[in-house]
Formats: sequence, C-alpha cells, structure tokens
Amino acid sequence: MKPIEWLEQNAHGFNALSEPEREAISNFSLLWSFFEARALATRGSSRAILALTHKWSSQGLLDVQNFSASLQYFQKRYYSNSVATQHLASLNLRINDCPELVNAVLKSENTNPADCVAALLIIIYRLRNNLFHGAKWAYGIQGQLENFNNANSVLMSALSIKGLQ
Repeated sequence: MKPIEWLEQNAHGFNALSEPEREAISNFSLLWSFFEARALATRGSSRAILALTHKWSSQGLLDVQNFSASLQYFQKRYYSNSVATQHLASLNLRINDCPELVNAVLKSENTNPADCVAALLIIIYRLRNNLFHGAKWAYGIQGQLENFNNANSVLMSALSIKGLQ
C-alpha cells in the first residue's frame, strides 16, 4: 500500500483534503527541510531565524518586497483592527519564539525589514512545529491551503537570497 492510500484510510480528515492542499503540505515539508539545512545549518529555532534575517539585512541582501504579499496575508489572518483573531492562539507561540516581535510585526507596529522577515519565518517555524508535532492533525489538517501556499512562497524567497542557492 502506498503512503497516501494508507493516510486516506487511517488519518482522520486526510481523505477530505483537496489535491492542492495535499500538494501544498508536501511542498512545505520539502521546502522547510531544505531551508533548515541550507539557511539554519540544521539548527532551526526562532533565535537562529532572527539572527539570520538581521545578518541578511546588514549584508544588504534582504529585499522585503519579496515577502510583502505573504506578510499582508499573515497580518490579516492573525489580526483585525489591531485585535488578535482566533487563529493567533493556534500558532502556539512560545517565549522562545519572540512573541512580542511577531505580534508587533503582525500589528504593523514594527516595520523593520529584518524583523518583518524574521516574524514571517517564525510563523512558518510554528506552522512546521504544529504540522510535524501533530497539532494540525488534531483538527483534521483542513483549511490550511493559504497558510501553506504563503509559507512556501516565503521559504522560496528566503532560499533565493544570495549565498543560499
């Protein structure tokens, strides 16, 4: 039996996922793994992400425009009129995830390019943790297409920064 067939039969909610949802999740798994290996030397953490984006910025390698559409998407997803939406709690931001920085960027209170890209990558890191550690499976993994499409876009933009190709 192929793994996809097994998941369809045994993983609650998996058979309800559309092909684009399955593809986005699969692509995310591959892109995150490649990003963590290439950009974070296999030591993914929020602090490592923050150091990386500030390094890129100090070297003049960071073009925030490449990330702006996804930043806008996540800002709207997690805040409405400076009030957190119901989705924010599901990120499961921990103290090591720089929650003050992430929230300030999401509320557009912090527009520093390095911090904005760091916040995006920290959100993606949390999506990764929630997916790989099972939290997303707890509610059937559905409704995540735009999250994963935007995450994939951010990861590809980050991986395209000079020195990472």
